[in-house]
Amino acid sequence: MLTVDFDRLGLRPGELILDMGAGAGRHAFEAYRRGARIVALDSSSAELKDVSAMFGAMDQGGEAPAGGMAVTVNGDARTLPFPDATFDRIITSEVLEHIDEDVMALEELVRVLKPGGTLAATVPTWFPERICWALTDEYHAPFVEGGHVRIYTEAELRTKVRSAGFTLRGIDHAHALHSPYWWLKCAVGPADDEHPLVEAYHRLLVWEMVENPLILRVIDRVLNPVLGKSMILYATRPLAAAPHSEQFDANA
Repeated sequence: MLTVDFDRLGLRPGELILDMGAGAGRHAFEAYRRGARIVALDSSSAELKDVSAMFGAMDQGGEAPAGGMAVTVNGDARTLPFPDATFDRIITSEVLEHIDEDVMALEELVRVLKPGGTLAATVPTWFPERICWALTDEYHAPFVEGGHVRIYTEAELRTKVRSAGFTLRGIDHAHALHSPYWWLKCAVGPADDEHPLVEAYHRLLVWEMVENPLILRVIDRVLNPVLGKSMILYATRPLAAAPHSEQFDANA
C-alpha cells in the first residue's frame, strides 16, 4: 500500500532517493522497482534487517531494473549521517508525528536534499487522528512508547515545512477507507486484532489492496478530502547557492 504518489514525487530511474523512517520498507521497495538508487534509513535495526532481506529477494527475483541500488542505514532523523545536498528525492512517511523535534528533522531533510529536489512527507490527517486519540490513550504517546506525539493540522505542517526551508508544492489526502478501521481498533483496543469487527474490516481492506475494485476506488477518492487517513505534502528545496556536494558512498 503506497501513500506517496511517485509521479508527483518525480522520481526517475537512477536517481538517489532517501526513505527516511523506512519502517517495513513499502515505499523503499517501490523506489527500487522503479530503478532508483534507494537508501532506506530507520532507527530500528530489526526493521532494517527485514528490509535488506527483501531488497535481496527483489534483486534475485529480477524485480529491480539494472542501474538500481538498495542499501539500509541505521540512523537518527535529527542527525542524518549524509553530506549536504546528497539526495535527488526524499520520502518520509508517517514519521514526523513520532518525533518531538520535528522541525529539526525537517531541517536535516532540507540539508541533505539537492537544490530543486523533491520531498514527499506524509502524516496522519487531523480529523481521523483526533478521533483515534479520543477513543483510547493506548494509541499515542506518552502512554505508548514510540507513539504519536502530536496531531498535525494542515496549517501547522505547512508552516513547519516552510520554516525549515522548503517551498510547498501541494497537499493531498489518501486512504479514507482505512480511517474507520483504525477507529474500530481504538474502540476495542489497538492490540485486539482478533475482534470480529476488526477482522471483518481488515478483510475488506485486503480485498481493496489486492483486487482494487472500482467501487472502492471511487468511494476512497470521494471521501479522501474529508476522511483520508494520511495527509501527503509535496515540497522542493529552492534552487539557490548550495553547499559543496560530497559523494555519498553506499558501501562505506
